[in-house]
Amino acid sequence: MYEDITAAARAAMEELLEASKCRPGDLVVVGCSTSEIMGEPIGKGRVPQVASAVLEGLLPPLKERGLYLAAQCCEHLNRALVLEREAAEKYGYEPVWVRPVPEAGGSFAAAVYEAMSDPVVVEHIRAAAGLDIGNTLIGMHLKEVAVPLRLKVKTVGKAQVVAARTRPKLIGGARAVYE
Repeated sequence: MYEDITAAARAAMEELLEASKCRPGDLVVVGCSTSEIMGEPIGKGRVPQVASAVLEGLLPPLKERGLYLAAQCCEHLNRALVLEREAAEKYGYEPVWVRPVPEAGGSFAAAVYEAMSDPVVVEHIRAAAGLDIGNTLIGMHLKEVAVPLRLKVKTVGKAQVVAARTRPKLIGGARAVYE
């Protein structure tokens, strides 16, 4: 079962990264409900092993491309994000004092916190792309303008997968030239 979750998470991330054209050093936000993956209502069936299986699928494609993972915490931590201190410093994000645990932050954010070499939690980011596993509402952490992506990977476990990339705003009107 966990192998299928890892494979689906990796396939979804690879598809997102192919479509989003992220550049090395970009942030990619991921929200993940292990409850939803297991077919339970969000927040009602925490499964740390599922979080680890998802993370095992997500990290290799991110690392291969030199991208930073930003893991969204649950609503009990106001959807704050876990990321490497290096990324927070690069983007000027101020760390806050909290450590996510499965009961406050969610199993996925807690697993990411444990897996990172120097994790911090920040309140807000502006990510280049995002993956939402289980309707965790990551949109607040994406740059303007978010563009929905229709992935071939529709679920991880029983959780719906939604993805988005971002693009620069189009300005200038009818005479403007866009590349």
